[in-house]
Amino acid sequence: MIRRITALLPLAAVVFVAPVLAQQAPPPAASHADLLKQVEQFRAAENKLFQDRKAEFESKSQAEKDTLLRNAEQQRTQLNAASDKLSDTYQANELRISTLNQQLRDKAGALGLAELFGLARQAANDNSSILQQSLITTQFPAPAGGLARDEWMRQFAASRATPTAADLERLWVEIQREMTANGQVAKFRSSVVQPNGEPRESEVIRIGPFTAISEGQFLAYLPNLRTFNVLPRQLPGEFMSVAREFTNATSGYVNAVVDANRGVLIGLYVERPTPIERVEAGETIGAIIVTVGVLGFLAFVFQLIYLVIVRLGVSGQLRHLDRPTANNPLGRVLLAFKGDKSKIEEDADVAELRITEAVLREVPKLERFQAFLRLCVAAGPLLGLIGTVVGMILTFQSITESGSSNPQLMANGIGVAMIATLLGLGVAIALLFANALLNSLSRGVVQILDEQSAGMLAESIEKQRRA
Repeated sequence: MIRRITALLPLAAVVFVAPVLAQQAPPPAASHADLLKQVEQFRAAENKLFQDRKAEFESKSQAEKDTLLRNAEQQRTQLNAASDKLSDTYQANELRISTLNQQLRDKAGALGLAELFGLARQAANDNSSILQQSLITTQFPAPAGGLARDEWMRQFAASRATPTAADLERLWVEIQREMTANGQVAKFRSSVVQPNGEPRESEVIRIGPFTAISEGQFLAYLPNLRTFNVLPRQLPGEFMSVAREFTNATSGYVNAVVDANRGVLIGLYVERPTPIERVEAGETIGAIIVTVGVLGFLAFVFQLIYLVIVRLGVSGQLRHLDRPTANNPLGRVLLAFKGDKSKIEEDADVAELRITEAVLREVPKLERFQAFLRLCVAAGPLLGLIGTVVGMILTFQSITESGSSNPQLMANGIGVAMIATLLGLGVAIALLFANALLNSLSRGVVQILDEQSAGMLAESIEKQRRA
């Protein structure tokens, strides 16, 4: 008996002493010497504790030692019985799980659930990207502590676990909700990022999954943030008036701006450069062409007003040829021939020269700026050609510097070339029609002067022959 107790003492020492020493473990050693010192200290402490417990055990009586041995053997027997019971329970559970899994596979095969679950996951995967890009998601935010619609569908599609009835029901509800909301015009409150970057709670009007408007301004949807932002540059005035009327409407049918591509067309329309930006894209050549065009336009407007006034004055003078006035070319021609009775010449050649002089005196004013407009018409395409050459030089230079034909690097030079050509042709065509109009008006006035001067000359010759 004493031998068995003595053999159990080291085991008891390890069982009862190890936890105590583990709780009093020293900090990690910084070097090998510290590690060796800690090991020696640990061994000395372990030996001392063992000797103390051995002395305490040997000091007990034989009856107490027998009692401790019986208790230890009884505890070991109980633990062995509990271990055997747990082992039997584990094996029984494993067998039951295997049986239930087989029954589940048999039932799933009989009901076609495997194919159903596969279709459900495929539908969730297909619709997750649609829901992520849909602005309807802002109207139906994620529940408290839950996932957003698109995230839940991606998680459902990637899961390999058997879906529950609640999962299948939510999948159906989300798809049905998206289909129903596609045909609705809804008004709800949502966070809208302002142009200064600050979010603000605003009232949003959603037209299906196509367009969103807030406070008369068009919004863009940010899928990554699941929120709206006000377009930095809004659409032209006619679209903005439609948006304001649509916002203020309460019932009935009203006009609305709908982007069938869900914001793509509005984004492209907003990014269109303004006429000023197009001119700036033409750089120096574009500015020169525009300057020539503006000067030609001002000359055209000034001469057009003058010719209209002259045409009205000549038309009035035609109705009163017997009372010539000096406020119109025809009146001045009549006064040059009939104004001074003492200067009326008997010779028809002298009268013809006097009339020709009066008509020629009026022609420069009537044909004023037409030569300049013809010059602008000829210079416009030539300046555009210069801009085209400059743009191509910039394009080739960017290709040489970068070593690749990147469209983004070539866009600047090609833009300069195209804008300069467009401006040159636009200025030339517009001034060509303007010059034709001025030429037509001036020729009409000159034609009237020639007709009246010829009539006066014929009248003078007739009087001379009668005399």
